[in-house]
Amino acid sequence: MTHSNVAYQVMWNRLISVVEEQAQALVRTAFSTSVREAGDLSAGVYDTDGQMLAQAVTGTPGHVNAMADAVGHFIRRIGRGNIFEGDVYITNDPWEGTGHLHDITVVTPSFHKGALAGFFACTAHIVDIGGRGFGADAASVYEEGLYIPIMKLAERGAVDQTLIRIVRGNVREPDQLVGDIYALTTCNEIGHRRLIEMMEEFALDDLNGIGDFILENSRRATLERINALTPGQATGEMTVDGFAAPITLKVKLSIEKDRILSDFAGSSGLDKKGINCPLVYAKAYACYALKCAIAPEIPNNAASLAPFEISAPENTIVNALHPAPVALRHIVGHFVPDTIYAALDKLLPNTVPAEGAGCLCNFQVSLRPRTDAPAPPNARRAEVLTFNSGGAGARPAVDGLNATAFPSGVMTMPIEATEHTGPVIIWRKELRPDSGGAGQFRGGLGQYMEVGAREGHEFDFQAMFDRVDHPARGRMGGQNGAPTTIAQDDGHEMQGKGKQFVAHGRRVMLAFPGGAGYGDPALRDPELVKRDLARGYISAKVAKDDYGLTDATIKNVLDAVQNGENV
Repeated sequence: MTHSNVAYQVMWNRLISVVEEQAQALVRTAFSTSVREAGDLSAGVYDTDGQMLAQAVTGTPGHVNAMADAVGHFIRRIGRGNIFEGDVYITNDPWEGTGHLHDITVVTPSFHKGALAGFFACTAHIVDIGGRGFGADAASVYEEGLYIPIMKLAERGAVDQTLIRIVRGNVREPDQLVGDIYALTTCNEIGHRRLIEMMEEFALDDLNGIGDFILENSRRATLERINALTPGQATGEMTVDGFAAPITLKVKLSIEKDRILSDFAGSSGLDKKGINCPLVYAKAYACYALKCAIAPEIPNNAASLAPFEISAPENTIVNALHPAPVALRHIVGHFVPDTIYAALDKLLPNTVPAEGAGCLCNFQVSLRPRTDAPAPPNARRAEVLTFNSGGAGARPAVDGLNATAFPSGVMTMPIEATEHTGPVIIWRKELRPDSGGAGQFRGGLGQYMEVGAREGHEFDFQAMFDRVDHPARGRMGGQNGAPTTIAQDDGHEMQGKGKQFVAHGRRVMLAFPGGAGYGDPALRDPELVKRDLARGYISAKVAKDDYGLTDATIKNVLDAVQNGENV
C-alpha cells in the first residue's frame, strides 16, 4: 500500500510519540534515582537493519547517539537466524553499548504478523555494577565491574535465570539492578505494543516505507544545512584537570560538501585511571554539539547523524580501546562539545556559547556503619548516586542557565529523592553567587552543596569532578566561570576525582563551577546587572568591579530588596 507524504509525516510524529512513551515508561518503573529523577536514559526505535528511525526527547545525547550504533552490533552478535519473537537482548559492553559498564542497554526485536518489523532499544545508568564501584580508581576495565556481553536476556519469552543469578551475585544493590533490567525490558515491550497499534491503524505490513521517508527527508534536510555553510577548516582545543595530570582535547573541524569532519588527532593519550572515553561516546557528543549548532530542529536519527563524521587515533583519551578503564568516560565526553565549539566559533562566529561547567558534577556515596566506635543497630550499608550540575556558558544573546547540565541534558536530583535512597544528609544545596563569568551575557551559576551522613555512619566519597584547575573560559571578552572546590568541613582538602574516606561526623563541602561569560562585561545592560544583584546572583563587589555599577546605585538596589520592592 502506498501512502502520501502527509500520511508518512503523521506516522513519523507517531513514532516519536511511541518512543517518548517508551522512555516515560522507563522513568516510571526504574528503580535507580539516576533514571527516575535525572532522566539518565535513552529510548529509540530502529528498522530491521539496525538504523535508528526515531529517538525519545527524554534522555541524554551520550546514550541515544551512542545507542544509535549499538543495535547493529546486537544484530551481528546475535545473528539474524537466531532472532525470535519474544526475545530480549542485553549488554553493558562499553565499546558496543554506550561507553562504560554502568550503562545497561536492552534491545527487543519487534514482530508483526510473524515477521521482524524492527527493534526497540533503551539504555539506563544503573547505580552499581560491582568491581571498584562507580569511579575513576580502576587501572583496567576488568576492575570496573561485571561485564555482560551482547547476549539473550530472554529467548522466546523465557528469561535466562542463570544470567540473573550471576548479576545478583556480583553487585552491591541486586534488587535495584535487577529491577532496572526488568524496567528496561518492560519499556521496550510498551514501545512494541504502541508500534503494532500504529502499524495496524495505518495498514502497514512493515516499516520500509515510513523508514525510507524518515531517513531520506532527514538526510536531505541535514545536507541542506551543511551545504549552506561556507566551507572551511579550523582547530579547537581545551585543557581540563584529568585525574593526576591535565589532559588536552584537540580537534580539527572541516566543513565540506555534504559532510562535516571532526578529527581529534593530537588529543592526549590514555590515562592510567578510568576517565578514558571510547570513541562511540566521544562521537555521540561531537555529533550532538554539531547538530545543536547547525541543525537543531531536525529529528535525531541515523540519517541526520550520518553527515557528521568523527575520527580519533586509537588509544587517545577520546578513542580508548579495550581494556582501558572507562568508568568516568562521561567527564571527557562532556568536554567534547566545548572543544568542537572552540573550532566552530572561528567558522560560525556569534553562534556557539561560551564554555560551561561541562561534565556533570556527580558523586557517589558508599555508606556503612561507623567503624571507629559501636554503631547503632539501625545503621546500614547503602550506595547513593546523585547527579548535579554547574552553570552553563553564556550564549551569544542570552545569559547562561544556572545549575543546568550542558551537554548531558540530565536533570539535577532533588534532595528528597537522594536522601530517600540511603542514610545520607544534604545539609546545603543552593546557587553559588559570583560563580557565573561576567560578560555582556553572564555565565550560569554553579551550586553549593554540603554532604554528610546520618548519625552512626561513615562513608567513602567518590568524586567525579573537573574544572578544579581549569575553569570554563569566556568567549568574545567574557570572563571565566568560577572553578570547582572540594574540602571537608574541617578544612581538609579533597581531590576532584577518586574514592576518599569521610569519617563519622564529617561533611564534604562542595562548590560546583560556573559557566563563562560571553562578550565584554562593560556592554551588559545595567538593568540586568541590577536584577542580578537584587536576586543575589552577584555580589556588590562584582557589580562594582566587573560591571561598573556605582556605590549609590548598589545601595539603592540593596535597600529596595531589603524593603521588599521590585528591582
